[in-house]
Amino acid sequence: MPEPRARPRGFAVVVAAAGVLLVSGGCAAPVRVHRADSRVVDRELTRSVTATGELSQDTHNVLHRWGMLAAYATGPDEVIDVLHRALVDGREGPDVAFALAELSFHHAERGHKGSGERWRRTGHYLATAVYAYAFLFPEDPRDVPNRFDPRVRRAADLYNRGCTLGLPSADGRTVAIRAGRYPLPFGAIDIAFDERDLRWGDRRLETFVPSAELMVSGLTERYRRSGLGVPLAAGTKPLDASKEPDDFIDPATRVPVTAILRVPTPRTQLAREQVRASLELYDATAVEEVTLGDRTVPLEVEPTAAFAYMLAEQKFWDFELKSLLGTAVLGKDPMRLTAVQPWRRGRIPVVLVHGTGSSPGRWADMVNDLMDDPVIRDRFQFWFFTYDSGNPILYSAGGLRDLLTAAVARLDPDGADPALRRMVVIGHSQGGLITKLTAVDSGDKLWGFRTRLDDMLLGAKSRELLRRLAFVTPLPFVKRVVFVATPHRGSYVAGNWMAHQFARLITMPSKILDAGAEIAKGNPDFANWRVPSAVENMTPGHPFVRALGPMPIDPGVACHSIVAVKTDPPYEGGTDGVVRYESAHRTDCASEVVVKSPHSCQSNPATIAEVRRILLVHLGDPRTPAPPIDAPRLPGTP
Repeated sequence: MPEPRARPRGFAVVVAAAGVLLVSGGCAAPVRVHRADSRVVDRELTRSVTATGELSQDTHNVLHRWGMLAAYATGPDEVIDVLHRALVDGREGPDVAFALAELSFHHAERGHKGSGERWRRTGHYLATAVYAYAFLFPEDPRDVPNRFDPRVRRAADLYNRGCTLGLPSADGRTVAIRAGRYPLPFGAIDIAFDERDLRWGDRRLETFVPSAELMVSGLTERYRRSGLGVPLAAGTKPLDASKEPDDFIDPATRVPVTAILRVPTPRTQLAREQVRASLELYDATAVEEVTLGDRTVPLEVEPTAAFAYMLAEQKFWDFELKSLLGTAVLGKDPMRLTAVQPWRRGRIPVVLVHGTGSSPGRWADMVNDLMDDPVIRDRFQFWFFTYDSGNPILYSAGGLRDLLTAAVARLDPDGADPALRRMVVIGHSQGGLITKLTAVDSGDKLWGFRTRLDDMLLGAKSRELLRRLAFVTPLPFVKRVVFVATPHRGSYVAGNWMAHQFARLITMPSKILDAGAEIAKGNPDFANWRVPSAVENMTPGHPFVRALGPMPIDPGVACHSIVAVKTDPPYEGGTDGVVRYESAHRTDCASEVVVKSPHSCQSNPATIAEVRRILLVHLGDPRTPAPPIDAPRLPGTP
């Protein structure tokens, strides 16, 4: 039997070394890496307690450095206290300030769940805001975080959520905007608040709902302007409880506001048991940034959430059919102007006029999108005209003209605001016909009777009403009009048998019915005449559309047309389901575009893009010069 081969001498050394390593290292695995999807790695590196509920890697690093990972799991209060003392003693800096903000939020979310410990939760939330503020606005310029540091955005989120949850109302559903003393884990915070911040025009702000907790549906897009502060949807009430202000503001309006908790010299104050701060409230429709220390920072704003909240409370959709049926259902003439913010000098009004069986809510997507443009947001204000869409079009147009004239006279009696006299009026469908009646000189073409008005047997009141409605001149402050899917030559839907049967259900306002009755009673030639509804006015061939359709726009008013067609070119013979292309098409406007859309095209991105372009043209903005009439049309969307 052959003898075994001798092992090299070094083999025993290797085996011995391996044994030593196994004994000393136990079963510890060596450092390894493996390739993974970059999105998985990014989620690991960017996790944060506000987004995922887990501590970020940065905070994990701080706990590891202090050897307190295990201790935090069993005694979070003690760990936070140790790090707090290290921060105020100057032994630690920005890294620990950020970690304390995140640890405080994490502890508030997971600990003190009992109803009797609510004060502990709110204390940790407020501590979150104070620590985050100390990280973002340090007293030592050397501690100012790099603007590319991802913790800056996370700290802003911690500050915003900490303030929101640290200032709850009694029922926990809203944010308490008021002065007071609040507990902190290491003492208390005295918050000052100036009650004058609650004034909003002739109204007082109240009931502050945190926008970050509102899910929005029904609007195509949700817009948020990132920054610092607590975005809120605020309700309003009149300053004088005995009367409603004459300010166009609907009682259901929700105002986007932002609350800021200002903490001067936060690092110094953290060393004391008593922190002093001030709570400030900003109208986000007027103020977009604030100065904190020596830095200007943008406010966090959630305009879409506040806008959606208002729309939900308005119940516009219930109004639409009722408005078509008339005052017999509504019980009163609803003609009015409304706005989502008080009039501000220097902002041009854009008046939106809805169509038949519709409501201001149909403009929601357009207004939501347009208000996200900073130039439009800063230079325009949006007004909505609401009316019974079954009434005679001349009657509704007379109401719009009267309301706009009264608004200009009341808001700017001295003519000191030129912006108020550069008004833009945009009308959809029937609303486009009403819009046109702000910008034409009709002469006697709309009267429609062979007998002159002055020769008819009428009372003075009825005669004056008919003169005001049928003999119109351009409103001097309207400088641009936009027609959207407007039946200038009538709507084939309005002309069908069923539409006319439905029109019989429409009830007119008493004053127009009284005038009609006077015409029929005192003038034998009109014995069988009756007041036509809007449906009849828009029937192809009706004297009203035959007179108004070819009527030229006043030379001092710019005109634009947006036509909806459901089919691809050629557009001739096409329709949006309500209005034919030939009826909506005009050749006398500064521009016309066709969008591929059904009749209700206000939310169509191409429609909104064209309205945006028109408004920028109105400002003379060089980004979007006006195209000639035969310019390529905007692409439609399916």
